[in-house]
Amino acid sequence: MADSKERQAKTAEAEAAETSEAAASEVSTDLDELVGELTRERDEYLELAQRARADFDNYRRRSARESEAAERRGKADLARAVLPAVDNLERALVAAGVDLSGGGESAPESREVSAHEALAAGVALVHGELTRALSAAGVESFDPQGQSFDPSVHEALSTRPAADGEQANVVAETLQRGYRVGETLIRPARVVVTA
Repeated sequence: MADSKERQAKTAEAEAAETSEAAASEVSTDLDELVGELTRERDEYLELAQRARADFDNYRRRSARESEAAERRGKADLARAVLPAVDNLERALVAAGVDLSGGGESAPESREVSAHEALAAGVALVHGELTRALSAAGVESFDPQGQSFDPSVHEALSTRPAADGEQANVVAETLQRGYRVGETLIRPARVVVTA
């Protein structure tokens, strides 16, 4: 009987060991499955977070570009509204004998300041303030005289034959300066081109 109890004990121990190994194997398998599932979930969340961050970065860049474009459009619209007044002031200054290229007025005939000269000085002052305000807003004027004619930034109002030594298709005279904000053309320069 002692042998039989011993055999039963060994059998019970063997069965317990097998059950324990099976349970350990099952726990290990379950643990591996849980770890695999957690790893997949982690990877999914990481991918989702990376995608959300990339979308946000793209949104921020797009918003910055749209904001800059809106600012340029606003400046261009303002300049388009103000440029006719600047042109009229320039015409008035030229009619009054003020040299716009040098910024000075032609030499007065007497030492006393006439009403005409005072008016011209006032118009020059207003013109200067407007052009400075446009410049501060990033609006630049350009005078293409002497440059090759470029229909994308110049508007040819007339042509004239090229004189001796002049090349054809060159801006001979600028009738009205062009304006731009950065690379955005507000108004083409109106010019006379050699033919």
